[in-house]
Amino acid sequence: MKKSLLAIAVVSSFFAGFVHAEDAKPDNEVSFNVGVASDYRYRGISQTRLDPALQGGADYTHNPTGFYAGTWLSSIKWTKDAGGGGDVEWDLYAGKKGEIVKDVSYDVGVLSYVYPSNGLGNVAGLVNANTTEIYGQVGYGPMYAKYSSSVTNLFGNPNSKNSGYLDLGANIELPDTYTLVLHAGRQMIKNNSAYSYTDWKVGVTKEFVGVAFTLAAIGTNANSALYVTPAGKFTGKTSLVLTAVKTF
Repeated sequence: MKKSLLAIAVVSSFFAGFVHAEDAKPDNEVSFNVGVASDYRYRGISQTRLDPALQGGADYTHNPTGFYAGTWLSSIKWTKDAGGGGDVEWDLYAGKKGEIVKDVSYDVGVLSYVYPSNGLGNVAGLVNANTTEIYGQVGYGPMYAKYSSSVTNLFGNPNSKNSGYLDLGANIELPDTYTLVLHAGRQMIKNNSAYSYTDWKVGVTKEFVGVAFTLAAIGTNANSALYVTPAGKFTGKTSLVLTAVKTF
């Protein structure tokens, strides 16, 4: 009996160690993602005239320290609609995340939005669209609060340095591996208060065949006379948006 118990203990220890090794993350992780969206909404406002967008990016994480860096690109149309040029948004970001105490997380970093050949600096009443923000986030369980502050002019708005965006949300796990996505945000544009607005999002995420699908209702209270396409479409209207992202 003692020999049998000893054998069971050895086998159990072996498999426990094997599972732990399987769960352990490597020091350095690199991932890539590609996706498509029925409408690229950023902070509730369509960047693509309410049309579809192609997207993709890459991320690096150093797990022992929580340091990360990455890049992401999407097709856009808003810079042309504003009188400039370009059809790509290119994001570059880096930061550090971790845990303050059990169940309380943090994430701080910097994010630059680059719009090649946007030309908005040559449009009357606007400045270059390229924007850089610093951000800080605190999370508790599925909930989070994040604040972003621009260290440059914000998305072509003149004299808008130090504009802020408050982002409150939660990603709540549901049965059958669904995730409920909740978000409310407030974009404050310094010295351009007419362009400030509130946005919201309610959606569900589910993975099928290795692809994460999100269907969400998105809307804003933005000024419908200011956030419009040349054809008169309100880019902050409430609508359903479907996205599909594959990470590998």
